[in-house]
Amino acid sequence: MPRSTDPNLLAGRHDDAAVYRLTEDLALVQTVDFITPVVDDPYDFGAVAAANALSDVYAVGGRPLLALNLVSYPVRTLPLGTLNRTLQGGAEKAAEAGVCIAGGHSVDLPVPVYGLAVTGTVDPRRMVGKGGGRAGDRLYLTKPLGSGALATAADRRLLGEEEVALLVRTMAQLNAGASRAMLAAGARAATDVTGFGLLGHLHELARESALAARLQAGAVPYLKGAVAAVARGAVCTGTRNNQSFAAGFTLWRAHPPREEQVLLCDAQTSGGLLIAVAPEDAGTLEEHLAREGVPGWPVGELTQGRPGAVEVV
Repeated sequence: MPRSTDPNLLAGRHDDAAVYRLTEDLALVQTVDFITPVVDDPYDFGAVAAANALSDVYAVGGRPLLALNLVSYPVRTLPLGTLNRTLQGGAEKAAEAGVCIAGGHSVDLPVPVYGLAVTGTVDPRRMVGKGGGRAGDRLYLTKPLGSGALATAADRRLLGEEEVALLVRTMAQLNAGASRAMLAAGARAATDVTGFGLLGHLHELARESALAARLQAGAVPYLKGAVAAVARGAVCTGTRNNQSFAAGFTLWRAHPPREEQVLLCDAQTSGGLLIAVAPEDAGTLEEHLAREGVPGWPVGELTQGRPGAVEVV
């Protein structure tokens, strides 16, 4: 893609969302995301897809306001009632976020796809990008890993109802509270953990900050059943691609069990935020996360070193 020379474009190509400055204290945030079904229930799929699309606005510290539906659906082979339930799930999740869905666009294609184009706002003086981290910053993760493995296991009918319900609940959880907490704590950098897995997104955050990172393998949280799902072979193509990609920048000082190594590359859907905060502000972040009812796991730190390199200890 060509690089824009517009000085008002504050974030774009390598960021979670595009941010365009309108005035000194107001900027426009735009993002778009859509996915194929990750769970069987169409309502749940709609809710997860909407939460996933909204996440990029929260990752830059923005507030989503308006969204448009993006739909691909095989109208000749699947009942329209299924699409209606998907749109209902998306609309109700958007309403939970205070977002108005004002229309959208649909096409008749063989594979169901749903997502949102989202517009929001952010104060450009307080926005959080990937590139603001400093050496010594503490890294926090706000959702456990494993949604990719569990979604694959669910597709293969390897999960029980309770495990599927936990998976849906986690993916459909908005990152709004985590975003408010990181702003209140003065976070220096952040990103959301999605398709490239924790190692891939940590690599991006470190690279854009011109730093390396150290990840504490034993501190990383996993969804209940995720390790067992990987042990049973529930590893999607995206995760395997992430493992190949991560081999180029990851130094394994520690060797956690094979299943956990896979989960560090697990392709997430609607994962949590990965937040970099100054050491002296880490306690403040923990306090604000607790007030928001959002968990926060300290999983590592940014360090001096080759930009984008990740050391697993």
